[in-house]
Amino acid sequence: MCVSQSIVFLLESIGTIAFAVTGVLVAVESKLDFFGIVFTGCITAVGGGISRDILLGNTPPAIFGKTLIIMIAIIVSVIAFLLLYIKKNLYLYRAKIEDINNFFDAVGLGVFSVMGAEVALTSGFENNFTLVIISGMVTGIGGGMIRDILTNSIPFVLRKYVYAVASLVGTLAFYFIKVYWGNLPVASVVGTLLIILIRLLAIKYRWRLPKIEIDK
Repeated sequence: MCVSQSIVFLLESIGTIAFAVTGVLVAVESKLDFFGIVFTGCITAVGGGISRDILLGNTPPAIFGKTLIIMIAIIVSVIAFLLLYIKKNLYLYRAKIEDINNFFDAVGLGVFSVMGAEVALTSGFENNFTLVIISGMVTGIGGGMIRDILTNSIPFVLRKYVYAVASLVGTLAFYFIKVYWGNLPVASVVGTLLIILIRLLAIKYRWRLPKIEIDK
């Protein structure tokens, strides 16, 4: 495995771990059983990549050839379940769990958004600006949307703070640095960190997009 492949694998592993944890936390809150919790953790981790590959016409999706990544998602989901199962008085830790969930979610969003845009570039769509940006955003938010649908809630991305917009801004930064400067490592680091920073600041300062409040 060359250096670039090792870096990609490391980033993918980080994103997989991050999103698997968020999936498990949401599934536990939704009172799913063991299988439901582990399945939700796994689909949160890989769902964005599957959605992206379908969008790009890469079938079957690449994740089905990455046994190690799937195993990481399963193992992390099982470990997270066991840790939460031991702490049965979950309500007492709700605030801390929310903080952990938000942090891991921001990391996963940053890593997978940039990776999704990079996959679109390497798939020959460098001149299709819209497709590259959408591919990045879909990779970043797709798993979380599937998670929320499975747990019967309005997708987080459509109602809470600045989420998809953070993915969009970071993906744009990645695209322009990569295409016009040609420096992939810098583009990846800047795009990922920008997304994470925006998400964490949005959570801390409760940044929200405008919405319409209907007086009933």
